Amino acid sequence: MESITRASRVSAAFVKIADALVDEYDPLDLVQTLVEESVELLDGTAAGLMLADPNGVLQVLASTSEEARLVEVLQQETGTGPCIECYDAGAPVTIRDITGTRDRWPAFSELAVAQGFRSVHAFPLRLRGRSIGAMNLFRVDVGELGAEDIAVGQALTDVATISILQERTIRENAVVNDQLQRALNSRILIEQAKGMIAYTANIDTAEAFQRLRGHARSNNTSLRDTAQAVLDRTLTL
Repeated sequence: MESITRASRVSAAFVKIADALVDEYDPLDLVQTLVEESVELLDGTAAGLMLADPNGVLQVLASTSEEARLVEVLQQETGTGPCIECYDAGAPVTIRDITGTRDRWPAFSELAVAQGFRSVHAFPLRLRGRSIGAMNLFRVDVGELGAEDIAVGQALTDVATISILQERTIRENAVVNDQLQRALNSRILIEQAKGMIAYTANIDTAEAFQRLRGHARSNNTSLRDTAQAVLDRTLTL
C-alpha cells in the first residue's frame, strides 16, 4: 500500500510539473513547484535551485526556506559547494554527512550545519549533455539518498529543464539565453517585492512570498508581473 501511495504522489508531481509544458507558463512558478514537490516526495527538509545565467554563472532562483536560500547564496558567492560541483559535472552529488566536507567546502559546511542541515543531495538541470543549473535537497538527518529517490529527483529536474528551455527553442541559443536571463531578472523583482510586502505587513519573507504567489495564481498573472505591481505600488498584499 505504501509503494502504491508513493507512486501516486510521484505521478501527481510529474503531472503538476508537466502542466508547464504549454505555450504560456511562468518559469519561476515552475521551479518553485519543483523544489516544493522534491521536498515532499524525497522526505527533504528544504530545497534550493540555482540557474546559470548566459555567462554560465549560477544564480539563486528558488528555495523553500530562508535557511536554504542562505546556503544557496553562499555557494553562488564562493563558487564552491555541492550545487556548484553538481552543475559542473552534470551528475547528482550526494553528501550523507555535511560535517565531513569541512576540508572540501569549509564555508558551505559551516553555514549549512549552522542552518540545521546535516545531509545534502544535488541534482543537475540538464538536457542533451548541457547543464543549465542544479537543485539542492537538504535534510536535517545524516544519511544516504536511495537509488530510487535519486532517480525520482533526477527525473523531476529533467522534466523541469525541458519546461524551462522548451523543446522548440532549444536549438536557438540566443532565445535560450534570453529565457534564462529573463527568469533571473524576474527573481530580483520578486525578492524586492517580498521585502516590501514583509516590511509593510510586518510578516516574514516566507509568508510574503506565499501572498505574492497566491495572488498571482488566483488572478492568473505571472509572479514577475505581480511583483512589479507591488513595487509600482499599484498592488498591496
